[in-house]
Amino acid sequence: MTAPAPSPPPPGVGWLFAYDWDAIACDALERAGVARFDTAGFDLFRFPDNAALIALDLDRMATRQARIGRRRRWQGCLSHHEQFGTLTAALVAERLGLPGTSPESVLAAQHKLHARTVLQQVVPEANLGFSGLDVRYGEPIPDGLTYPCFVKPVKAAFSVLARQVDDRDTLQRHTRFTWTEAWIIRRLVEPFERVCRARLPQAGTAHRLMLEEPIPAHCAQYNLDGWVHDGRVRGLAVVDAIMVPGTQAFMRWEVPSRLPPAVQARALDVARRFLGAIGFTLGFFNMEFFHDAATDRLTVIEFNPRLASQFGDLHRRVLGADAHAMSVALALGRDPETVPRLAPTAGAAASLVFRTLDGQTPPPPPNREQRAAFARDHPDGLLFSQPKQGRALARDYKWTGSHRYGIVHLGGRDRAHLRERAEHASTLLGWPAPNLDAPAPIPTDSLSCGARR
Repeated sequence: MTAPAPSPPPPGVGWLFAYDWDAIACDALERAGVARFDTAGFDLFRFPDNAALIALDLDRMATRQARIGRRRRWQGCLSHHEQFGTLTAALVAERLGLPGTSPESVLAAQHKLHARTVLQQVVPEANLGFSGLDVRYGEPIPDGLTYPCFVKPVKAAFSVLARQVDDRDTLQRHTRFTWTEAWIIRRLVEPFERVCRARLPQAGTAHRLMLEEPIPAHCAQYNLDGWVHDGRVRGLAVVDAIMVPGTQAFMRWEVPSRLPPAVQARALDVARRFLGAIGFTLGFFNMEFFHDAATDRLTVIEFNPRLASQFGDLHRRVLGADAHAMSVALALGRDPETVPRLAPTAGAAASLVFRTLDGQTPPPPPNREQRAAFARDHPDGLLFSQPKQGRALARDYKWTGSHRYGIVHLGGRDRAHLRERAEHASTLLGWPAPNLDAPAPIPTDSLSCGARR
């Protein structure tokens, strides 16, 4: 009897900046034999890892990873890291001739001012009024601007420095930084800036802020997750975003979405037109947008040219869709539709964000006994504790107005069951119970694009 042929080894794949949700998925997929992953990068939010920011050069990093990939015979390279990883992975794939989209398309999506310009050309009805704020940090703010307006960096992550300003003095204070703060901001933007100058010079410098028109308070915020493969733009699901009442800070994300299917279809059409215009040909994307139920207007906040990793777990629970496995398939040039669906484990799921607002003292992180109790009673739950103190905490409050000290993922049979589980989990952790009855609209005079994760 002829012995069965041995199974081929799993393909080698480079996965850059795989942390938090990505790290969990990377380990699970490797154990399942989906691929053999080589990881690289550093955790931007942990010291001493983030000391690597001092000498970071994305082009040099891509060259170094391409050498490793050539030696290790990578068949794909990916990243879902917004700040540095997605662009670096595109550069690596380009150097190795692997499946991927062009670095220019990633730059075009991540350069928020350039993306607005493209939107105005191809989908003006889904765009906002906008302009660049062409002054250096700390320089006098010009007269003649219209207030209130929303100010945000041309290139940033987690909506750092994004906020509404009501007058010139507030905007002037917002653009004044200490030497340390200015150094951090420059180091966060400069790696992107170098590549952008070489590959997409028409976008202009990313070392600046931009202004956008505010959005009415009754508008609700959503995220469209999808992918592009073989020239086709496909939607995976829409995730609902709910804010802390009276703020621009996220309180939770939920699936399934309450947004009407017809509006979801329009959002996908907007994504199709924009992604085609910037030449985004392969990969996951995440489109953040507002919908005004009163006027039926849909307005784009921004495009992220990568999988929204935080939502992958939610899709897996409710849809049985393993978005991370689908993303790996894309990196290998395969159709994500061929990735087998899993049995859904929940009728509703949420990513619950625990945060304090400016001036509040965060609760202590859960101790070993509290973590054990959470794991015992909620074995399907995911827990991320991210406490800060001292200058790091003060910087959070100054730059974002809040501090996100923890995230919990849970599923339930329905939203009522999810609420019960969330309240119980919060009690175990010693954290304030989340308000799962809070409505999606924000009860303030206006809401502007770029709310805080």
